[in-house]
Amino acid sequence: MKRLVTMTLGAMLMASAASAADLTIALQDDPDVLDPHRARTFVGRIVFTSLCDKLVDIDDKLAIVPQIATEWSWNDDNTVLTMSLREGATFHDGAPIDAEAVKANLDRARTDEESLRKSEVASISDIAVVDDLTIEITLSQPDAGLLAQLTDRAGMLMSPASFEADPGQNPVCSGPYKFVERVQNDRIVLEKFAEYWNADAYAFDNVTFVPIPDATVRLANLRSGDVDIIERVAPSDLETVESDDTITLASVTGLGFQAIEVNMANGERADTPLGQDKRVRQALDLAIDRNVINEVVGAGTYEPAYQAFPPASFAYNPEIGNNGRDVERAKALLAEAGHERVAFELTFGNNTIMQQVMELVQAMGAEAGFDITLRPTEFAALQSALKAGDFEVGQSGWSGRVDPDGNIHQYVTCEGSLNDAKYCNEEVDRLLNEARTINGDAERKALYDEAQAILRDEMPIIYLFYLPWPFVHQASIEGFTAYPDGMIRLAGVTMGE
Repeated sequence: MKRLVTMTLGAMLMASAASAADLTIALQDDPDVLDPHRARTFVGRIVFTSLCDKLVDIDDKLAIVPQIATEWSWNDDNTVLTMSLREGATFHDGAPIDAEAVKANLDRARTDEESLRKSEVASISDIAVVDDLTIEITLSQPDAGLLAQLTDRAGMLMSPASFEADPGQNPVCSGPYKFVERVQNDRIVLEKFAEYWNADAYAFDNVTFVPIPDATVRLANLRSGDVDIIERVAPSDLETVESDDTITLASVTGLGFQAIEVNMANGERADTPLGQDKRVRQALDLAIDRNVINEVVGAGTYEPAYQAFPPASFAYNPEIGNNGRDVERAKALLAEAGHERVAFELTFGNNTIMQQVMELVQAMGAEAGFDITLRPTEFAALQSALKAGDFEVGQSGWSGRVDPDGNIHQYVTCEGSLNDAKYCNEEVDRLLNEARTINGDAERKALYDEAQAILRDEMPIIYLFYLPWPFVHQASIEGFTAYPDGMIRLAGVTMGE
């Protein structure tokens, strides 16, 4: 606790000295690189929402709305997307946001060696500049989820001149706020971009993001006035929030999940009973009581999850996971696999909520025959460990996407950019790739059901609960809306007296 308070002291002092025209937002974790094509953290997406415009965005009802692209249309067979771009929009370095710049960004997202967006835009086969404000995107086959992907990091726009100048550390983007400085694990500071096409909608001169992993410390900073908005208030603190009339709760049901993934083929650490035998993974799944996690940690807000799709999605299958916990069956599966007990290490991001969740997983697993060693790490270190294969079982959190493809494809397809487990099943690939080519919800759901049947059998990912997005802000803040994707959008948000 002392360390957490010390980490945030500099940011607290900055915030207390700031004027009403400044806003301080406390995040649960410190973001990774500030390059949308190479980034992978949820909190990074919150920063990007103020820093980098996208081709399109969503509203609070999940409808796709214009941002840099003002209009778009498809050809008859849904393989060519033509987009008209906003006139007069510029990057933070003053360069125009034109069709050439959009093409450069999409090409980088789909071809850069380190891009994590490749699988999200894999359907794009060609990008043509029609004129300065018109771009034509040709697909190798219809892609029902492409527009939804362009509402997020795959559609974010950086100045092409910054591509070779370490944009992860010095981003030159296109949003309402531009980058000023970053002090790792302490703060990210942005200032208003005066030439932004919609600058009048943004009231704050400066926006500072501070990472405060401890949920109780985050709330204490808010109640003391040192920060203005916090994300992911702890369920155990909801009663405190509701009793304090100086702060306001703004909550919405999200699209994402928390899960654990098993390393199956990512380096030497995949050579474990869990990594090599699906019966052991099935046993671990059966050992976990999601209802206990919901009640003990989530205070009733962590709806149990057994699949990648939230109940609001058309792809959700209510028949999955109805059997719940079964310790005796878990023990029987371990015996079938030739084990009385199985030991493994569980790596996760070190924050209050996940510590509690993983301690419950550890205790429940022990009853079924698993000896679990917990390995808490800083969140950025967790991302590096997952990518490098330096884990046996690891936390896998996802903030969710508007289209169901965004919740599953990159996690479980053989070349998926977030497939840290290196799970690979050609039939799953076929089903999920085909689901991308069909526009009808019923037809797509049938394919997702087939894929999920395989995934529930092979169990590369064990889903735990769906994510609510509870924000809390100073009562003096007006115009704040909680969005289902968990992003903080500051257009129209003001600070009263």
